[in-house]
Amino acid sequence: MRSKNSLRRFVPACVTISLLGGGAGQAAEQTAKTPAIAVLAGGEAAQWQAWTKDLGWRVIVPDSSAGQGADVHVQAVSAAVQEAIRNSGVDPDRVYLAARSAADVLYTISRTPDLWAAAVAAGGSPQAAIDTNRIFAANFRNTPVLWISQDPGTQDLAGKLKSAGLNLERRSGDVAAGSVLQWLAAHQREEFPLSVDCETNAPAFARCYWIQLTKFDPAERNDVLPTTLIPGSSGAALDLGGFSYKLDDPGPGVLVNLPQKYSGPLKTGDRIVALDGKPVENARQFAETMEKTTEEKSAVAMVQRGAERKRIETRIVLPKRDPVVTARVQGKYVPEDKEIQVITRTVTELRVTVPPQWVPANLYWNGLALEDIKTPGCIALKMNKELLRAERCQ
Repeated sequence: MRSKNSLRRFVPACVTISLLGGGAGQAAEQTAKTPAIAVLAGGEAAQWQAWTKDLGWRVIVPDSSAGQGADVHVQAVSAAVQEAIRNSGVDPDRVYLAARSAADVLYTISRTPDLWAAAVAAGGSPQAAIDTNRIFAANFRNTPVLWISQDPGTQDLAGKLKSAGLNLERRSGDVAAGSVLQWLAAHQREEFPLSVDCETNAPAFARCYWIQLTKFDPAERNDVLPTTLIPGSSGAALDLGGFSYKLDDPGPGVLVNLPQKYSGPLKTGDRIVALDGKPVENARQFAETMEKTTEEKSAVAMVQRGAERKRIETRIVLPKRDPVVTARVQGKYVPEDKEIQVITRTVTELRVTVPPQWVPANLYWNGLALEDIKTPGCIALKMNKELLRAERCQ
C-alpha cells in the first residue's frame, strides 16, 4: 500500500540558490560543482526535476535494467552517482537521496553510507528494510534522514530508530517541496570526517569514507565493537497456509487476504477476532502480538465467518534464519595528538586513505602503533596470524 503522504502531495515552491548559503566568493565556488538528488524510482524523477530547476540541481536516476534484488539496485544507484560525479560535474559532497519508500531509503544508506549528504523518505514504513537484518545504526551517523509520514502509528517506530542511533527526523502532514529542499541543502557531506563508523555483512558494501575494508574473517571477532544491527521483527506467523492483511485494517479483528490456490483452513471474508482467548482489536495490534512472539508454540485462532465463529487450532511458527556475522570499523583522526586511530572487528585487511592535512601522523590499528606517516595517500593494513603490518597500497 502506498503511503498517503507521498511526494505528489508536496506543494512545489520556488527555491533560490541562496538556500545553499555562503558569500559571493563561496557561491562562485559552489557553482563550479552541481548538487544532485539520486531518485530511487525513475517515475519520481520528473517531479524532482521540476522542483529543483531553479536551483540547478541534477537529478540522478539509476539504470532500471541492472537486474533484480535490493543489493543489485543499490549497486546501480551507487554506479549512477559515481558516474555523475566523474563526468557530469556533480559535487560529491552534495549528493542527496530521495524516494517515496522509507524502506528503500534506509536500505540504500545502510549499504552505501558514505555517498550521501542527507536523504528524504516521503512516505511508507522502514519495517521491510529492518526485517532484512541489514540496517546498521552506525551507518547513519553522518547521514541525516528526513522521514515524512502521516501514519500516527509510525511515531513509536521512529522513536525506536532514533534511540537505536539513527540520525532520523520524522515529520507529519503535508510538507512543501521548498522546505524539503531547504532541509537537504543545509547538509553537506565531508570527504574526510574526523570520525567514521560503519558496519556491514557483505564485502561488496564495505566502504566507509576514508576506510575500505578488503578482507573479512569471522574468527577475528572482539568485544570492543558490538554490533549496531537493528533487529527485524521475529517473523512469527500463524501456520494457516499463508495469508496477508492490511496493517491499517481498523478491525474488529483482522480481515485475511488469501492467495490463489490457497489450501488452508481459512476462507475469503474470514476475520481473525481472537488468539488464544484474547480479542484481536485490529491489524496493528495483531502485528504487534506477532512481533513480540519469539518462540514457536501451539495456538488457537477464533475466526468470524459470516454470522458464525469458528475455532481453529494452529501453531505460531518462526522463519529459519542464519546467524548474522558482520564486520565493523571505527576510524578517528585526533588533530591535537596527530593520531589516526582505527578499530575493527572481523577484519583482517583494510585500506586507509590519509589526506594531506592529516600528515604527519601516527597510525594505530586496534591499539598498536603501525606507522609514522609523513606523506598522504593510501596505506594498506594487514593481519596475519595476529601480526599487524602497514604498507603503501600497490
